[in-house]
Amino acid sequence: MNELLNDLYHAATDYYGILVLAHILLQLGIVARVIMRGLPVGVSLAWVLVVGGFPVAGPLVYLMFGELRLGSRRIQRFKLLTKPVVKWLEELSDSHTQLDASHGGQPFAQLAERTLGFPPLSGGRMTLLPSWGEVFDAILEDIADAEETVLMEFYIWHPGGRADEVVQALIDAAGRGVKCRVLLDALGSRDFLRGPTPKRLRDAGVEVHAALPGGLWRMLFVRFDLRLHRKNVIIDGQVAFTGSMNLVDPRYFKQDSGVGQWIDAMTRIEGPPVKAMAITFLADWSVEVGEDIEELKLLSGPYPLPPAGDCVVQAVPSGPAYGQNAMERALVMAVYSAREEVVLTTPYFVPDEPMQMALASAALRGVEVTLVVPARVDSLLVRFASNAFYAELIRAGVRVRLFDGGLLHTKSVTVDGHWCLFGSLNLDPRSLHLNFELTLGVYDDGFTRQLRALQGEYIESSQPLTLEALINRPPLVHLAENVARLVAPLL
Repeated sequence: MNELLNDLYHAATDYYGILVLAHILLQLGIVARVIMRGLPVGVSLAWVLVVGGFPVAGPLVYLMFGELRLGSRRIQRFKLLTKPVVKWLEELSDSHTQLDASHGGQPFAQLAERTLGFPPLSGGRMTLLPSWGEVFDAILEDIADAEETVLMEFYIWHPGGRADEVVQALIDAAGRGVKCRVLLDALGSRDFLRGPTPKRLRDAGVEVHAALPGGLWRMLFVRFDLRLHRKNVIIDGQVAFTGSMNLVDPRYFKQDSGVGQWIDAMTRIEGPPVKAMAITFLADWSVEVGEDIEELKLLSGPYPLPPAGDCVVQAVPSGPAYGQNAMERALVMAVYSAREEVVLTTPYFVPDEPMQMALASAALRGVEVTLVVPARVDSLLVRFASNAFYAELIRAGVRVRLFDGGLLHTKSVTVDGHWCLFGSLNLDPRSLHLNFELTLGVYDDGFTRQLRALQGEYIESSQPLTLEALINRPPLVHLAENVARLVAPLL
């Protein structure tokens, strides 16, 4: 009996040694993989810290989240989109506009077109909708007037309040023979998709699909935290909406999160730029649902659209399928192009090194840089990470303002009062590298003035963040913030 127990002990010891060796080799292999990928230094160091500092969880976290695995089927579908999309854009050639080299937005426009695909289009008409009530009024009115198609994609659809009016409006539209298609992120709209409303919509003839679905089996092949974060509505191929607002009534959304009501803005677009937004939706639908993109073109409305105004607008869709770091490069270019003023609003501020340097450098060379963020956000880790970046910016001369009228969710950048960026993009690694986003570059003084005035209202409802307030935080808070900053590239 003693010999048997002794043999079992030695066998267990041997197996344990083998497991330890295998685990160490796995850690070393992952670290080598991180180094060989040539990622930004901050990202590489963060992964090395996670893998080395958490021997069990670290390698598992990397295997789940460390690689941009889109899945072979999705990649193949993206490749099939190239020729049809290029052909569609050629059909809009009469609206293509090359900005003059003296225009402040020209470097951004040129870089965005070359790396992300869509050119600036003239003939747009832009209407800023600065409150959730105005957004619902406009969308519901246009759905009621729809004759051919209603195409919608959102990250979150949350039931309750005026969001339920949109459900009924779609059911009524489908009853009139309007083709209605809704694409929702599988994670962001999980509760909605699991509820009874999608069945009501489908029974009425509205097509509803989940984008980027998850599941244990899919996690082996596809990174499940890649999300569809766009807010994009196209009606009859002639009117479109985009901005920061999900399809939620803020009176019914996250009321127990302790951050107040969510503050958003959208814009209504008419004219040729609508076509770029329709192409974006139909490409997403083709990839997620598998329908042929050429057949889907019929849903995009008439070609070409006559001019509806004087705005030059560039749709800038971005995401992991559009090229590594493409949107970050374009955004950094926008900051470097500023000569007098740049104002940024974002709910989540976790900058990569290039963005942090661009903002600080702009302030140091005399540009008036103002960053407006919520005083409270719904993520403790993001709040800690954000606080770790502010001191450096304030020392450089950046004015950081804390909005205390709710969770400021509007994502906007105005540059020198002449052009602006507006859409769904947060200033954090997730939006810049992992999410499928939609941003508009608007090269128009009139719309930019309206957006700058809205930013001014946000500034008036905010308080300045001072260097003294940051320095006087308790030591443990400083420690937590700087630990969060170390892993910030992975957030």
